[in-house]
Amino acid sequence: MALTAGTKAPDFKSNDQDGNEVSLSGMKGKKVVLYFYPRDMTPGCTAEACSLRDNYKALMKAGYEVLGVSGDNEKTHRKFIEKEKLPFRLLADVDKSVHMKYGTWIEKSMYGRKYMGTARVTYIINEGGLIEEVIEKVDTKNHADQILGRATSTAPAMKPAKKANLKIANKAPKKVVKKAIRKKG
Repeated sequence: MALTAGTKAPDFKSNDQDGNEVSLSGMKGKKVVLYFYPRDMTPGCTAEACSLRDNYKALMKAGYEVLGVSGDNEKTHRKFIEKEKLPFRLLADVDKSVHMKYGTWIEKSMYGRKYMGTARVTYIINEGGLIEEVIEKVDTKNHADQILGRATSTAPAMKPAKKANLKIANKAPKKVVKKAIRKKG
């Protein structure tokens, strides 16, 4: 079940790295960045956490409470926080109950092997508990910028191809296309 912007964020209860119970309903009146990530201390997850750490003051100034969620346990979260000096809480969703409510426990595939894992997704939740934004294509190194709306594309904007050009390209003789394929192969 994928959640979308404009829907009510499901309430949850989970322990943080220190064993303290955290619930979304307990944060009513606060804006929440609820980000799901696969594992502590892996390259992509570390880059994402460090982007949030390095921009934490700006996130706080914008009124956000940051919560990271993974299937790792409290002990692993504490180590990750200490190693990377993270100023926000990490929730230990060992039983995947929060993942299930937010649709982030999904089937993945790597090298033809299917397995269950965490989808890297961030939910921006407003003070009233509604999902304002869902970030599904997380840029781990610039994630704070995505949240704060400062993300910019480094690639120049591409103009759409004109229909006339597409028709010409599609009308290439089949023999020419076959010869081109044979030469490459």
